[in-house]
Amino acid sequence: MTNSKTSPVRRVVRRLGSFSLVGTVAFLVDISLYNVLASTVLDDSPIAAKVASVAVATTVSWLGSRYLTFRRTRGRSIRSETLLFALTNFVGLLIATGCLYVSHYLLGFDSQLADNISGNVVGVIAGNIFRYFAYRYIVFTTAEERAARAGQRNTPQKEPA
Repeated sequence: MTNSKTSPVRRVVRRLGSFSLVGTVAFLVDISLYNVLASTVLDDSPIAAKVASVAVATTVSWLGSRYLTFRRTRGRSIRSETLLFALTNFVGLLIATGCLYVSHYLLGFDSQLADNISGNVVGVIAGNIFRYFAYRYIVFTTAEERAARAGQRNTPQKEPA
């Protein structure tokens, strides 16, 4: 439950701070694993290295999001939540690997540094913006929040006089 005396702004700032902390840990897992894989067993396949590193980082992110950042707004079954989280992160993965693909294959920036900048900086930032809003408004929502949004969609709009 949220403390009714906590201002909405303070709750958002706390949630963003927690999201950033969880994201930083997942980011470090992603970057570390990507670089280990891309310089060893997957040195000829930066996309496969990125997919593997994101999969592990996603697990870290789900645990942190579920049990820390959005612990007060969980309202779905674990199965539904996990499926939505996985789908959200799949889109985030497409965003990050899309940035890497464009940089590496279309623009020809194929150095390790260029791959890191495109996949782990540009791609991760763009993916995280998407993820935050998807987590907050789709994945980790209470039944009351979903009902309120459904009610807003079903309420007829008044025409201007």
